Amino acid sequence: MGGQAVAATKNMPDITFDTATLIRWGNIWKGTVGSSKKDGTPTTKNPNCFDKKQGMDFTKEVIDPVVANALATMLGNIPVVHPHSSTTLLPPPDVPDCVEIGDTKVVGGVRPQNFDIAYRPDGVRIAYDSKTLNDMRSIKKNWNNMINDLAAEASTVHIRFPFALALFFVVIPKPALHMNQAADIIRTLERMNGRDSVLGENHKAESIALVVWNPDTGEIDSSYPVADSNLRLEKFAKRIEEIYLSRYKGLPPHSR
Repeated sequence: MGGQAVAATKNMPDITFDTATLIRWGNIWKGTVGSSKKDGTPTTKNPNCFDKKQGMDFTKEVIDPVVANALATMLGNIPVVHPHSSTTLLPPPDVPDCVEIGDTKVVGGVRPQNFDIAYRPDGVRIAYDSKTLNDMRSIKKNWNNMINDLAAEASTVHIRFPFALALFFVVIPKPALHMNQAADIIRTLERMNGRDSVLGENHKAESIALVVWNPDTGEIDSSYPVADSNLRLEKFAKRIEEIYLSRYKGLPPHSR
């Protein structure tokens, strides 16, 4: 690592979110117009949704930094930095042992793919993406496409980097989620979660969290998914820690 001090791995903190921040974004969700056309003009007047930019900003501001900081803690309190560009294939040369947050390009076995967070000190060890479905219409129309995207992203990572962890966060506002749709989404995501072995199916992820949030209260709904589901938020970090340490503990750049 070019003389850089190595760090000992630590426990990964639980993923928690600031209620006031979620309430602020809930107010945006309740008051916005619908998705925007390419020229920026709104397509609907439905108030209960994010437009495309708001949906992206929501995950970038609220979700991804919390996950990046928790990963950085687990990896030895290393820095969280932005990639020098969305096309670079390596971490910044002045900070080679870091968690990168922002568009981070991975050239995988299927296609090049930008991830929201990556850890790649010697190639990709962790690749993470967050996904949102933001209104009833979007969920009905797009949730199957989202599942296909997750499978393709996990596959492109694992084909080239079988030891890497593919991680996903799926975030949905509770008022937009119909119970029948929730059951289908949960069952499908559960089947895609839980790649424990490096010989496991490439389309599966090492850890997926399904987060259903309340725009009025800023709280995470504890009833979705059910308590024994492998998609529960409180299980997300624990799975990452267990799987990462089983594959990399004591190996450079970690001291133990």
